[in-house]
Amino acid sequence: MITVVGTLKGGTGKSTVSFNLAIWLATHGFSVEVFDLDPQATFVDVLDVRREDGHLPDLQIFTDVKKLVPKPDVQTIVDVGTADMSALRRALSLADRVIIPVPPSQADVWSTQRFIDIVSEETRNKNSPDLLAFINRADTNPAVRETHETQEALRMLPGLKLVTSRLGQRTTFRRSFSEGLAVFEFEPKGKAADEMTALAMVLFSFLFIQD
Repeated sequence: MITVVGTLKGGTGKSTVSFNLAIWLATHGFSVEVFDLDPQATFVDVLDVRREDGHLPDLQIFTDVKKLVPKPDVQTIVDVGTADMSALRRALSLADRVIIPVPPSQADVWSTQRFIDIVSEETRNKNSPDLLAFINRADTNPAVRETHETQEALRMLPGLKLVTSRLGQRTTFRRSFSEGLAVFEFEPKGKAADEMTALAMVLFSFLFIQD
């Protein structure tokens, strides 16, 4: 299955999310491939750090979209950016699912709507991928209304499924990423680890369904 993690805006945390989801899958015994199709190559950089420090599991990463092909027994995580629109469109045309991390702001809601339009355009006359969005970098103060307002706005976007699990704006995500570690490796009992685990379980629950 090909899962694309993407948005139109920078700074939404898509590379951090892609990395954490890929490591989570690998630690649960699934076969994982990762693609970094963003010229910034942040995913490549974090895996270089991870490899240099000897952390396992290690992941094979690709940067050439031509190598992106469906593999039934492999969970493929693709980190895409808008700096290479041809690679973005190619990835979307092959995606089974598109996961959109959305920071809590009206600007990010507008950007998400435009991204949905691009997905629809690229997958016209094909089987459309599932579109899932979740709130990323949510304010940890429950009194702040912007996170709730963004979540409600996302519910209204056609063709989009809102995942209610969210990730908070926590320094643990940045600190762990800089050391090549997923948050549940860096601080296993922390709130960030709990949030990421809950999100991953929702996004990949189908892998644990027993026949």
